[in-house]
Amino acid sequence: MPRSLSNPTVAAQSKPTAKPKDRDPVASGMRDAAFNRAASHNYFLSDKFEAGVALRGTEVKSIREGKANLKDAYGLLKDGECFLLNAHIGPFSHGNAMNHDSLRTRKLLLHKNEVRKLESATRQKGFTLIPTRLYFRKGRVKCELALAKGKQEWDKRATERKREADNEAKAAIARSQRR
Repeated sequence: MPRSLSNPTVAAQSKPTAKPKDRDPVASGMRDAAFNRAASHNYFLSDKFEAGVALRGTEVKSIREGKANLKDAYGLLKDGECFLLNAHIGPFSHGNAMNHDSLRTRKLLLHKNEVRKLESATRQKGFTLIPTRLYFRKGRVKCELALAKGKQEWDKRATERKREADNEAKAAIARSQRR
């Protein structure tokens, strides 16, 4: 009888080891869980703040599954606290009767001095708080809030013209370098 079969430790060592499965890029923080693409189109974004989000367990699991949407969401300051409204987090697929409400108001966790800065900034005419992205940092869900001022229709057209001109310039540079 061969020696490797009689000794279980040698037989176990000769087995090919399976490659460990990579972590989900959303859960590991390499990729955003949700991104508000309409924010930069509809608003001029200035200062950005990172805020924690007070969530329930099924909400965190839904965000990991990619069921979060920030399109119509906005921030609200009330009584020295900050809240996230209209952020849609879909129900958890394996949730039960205790699953969360999709559009519930969620509390944002900020330092007092950040809340004071935001309160003074949003008192100015035309400024509001817009969430730009949801992501994970060290296993916790974070929300990036931007201080935003609404764009007029002509502002949106000017931004689009500038973007097209920049793309054309980059393409012309690339064409000239290929020759």
